[in-house]
Amino acid sequence: MARRTTAPTPPRDHTPDLPPRLEEHTGLAPRADVVGAQVALDAGDTDAAHGRIAESRLAAASVGRLDLTGATLTDVVVTDLRAVELVSRDGTWRNVVVEGGRIGTLDALRAGWDGVTLRSVRIDYLSLPSAALGDVRIVGCEIGTLDVPEARLTRVRFDDARADEVDTRGLRSTDVDLTGLEALSFTDPRGLAGAWLSPRQSELHAASFAHALGIRIAP
Repeated sequence: MARRTTAPTPPRDHTPDLPPRLEEHTGLAPRADVVGAQVALDAGDTDAAHGRIAESRLAAASVGRLDLTGATLTDVVVTDLRAVELVSRDGTWRNVVVEGGRIGTLDALRAGWDGVTLRSVRIDYLSLPSAALGDVRIVGCEIGTLDVPEARLTRVRFDDARADEVDTRGLRSTDVDLTGLEALSFTDPRGLAGAWLSPRQSELHAASFAHALGIRIAP
């Protein structure tokens, strides 16, 4: 008989491995290959699509649109980024920490995140449709809308995080710990199958869960 699981498997630790000394580097460009750098972003818009950034740190910056479409980030730390829009569609992030700052829209359609931590970031719109997330931690973040329709989440954990609305349509979850996420509403509770909630969360959302199952609640 299979052992009954009493808690979700937590994400594995993936701390970015940065060299002790980083070379100063200003700006990013499409298809750029940046390794071992302290990157200072230009104000305004930056197009860094389909590039590679590895073993580097993106310094605190205030930008308009940062385009990382199709880019690969490996062992990267992003600190105090203030951006109107961060686009990372079809991007690959491995061992990445985004800490502090304010992002209007983080568009990660079809992205692949492995060992990513978002910590103390305020994000108005976090869009992850059809993305594949593994060993991801979202800690102390304030999120307006979190969209994960048709996404695949494995060992994803929320701690002291908040979201106004979570779109879970077609979500596939394995060891997803939502007990540390204060969410006002879930678009489709059926997408929570396989995820973990606290008893308090279950009680708060009981009516919407019942409605999704076709259960009628008497007045």
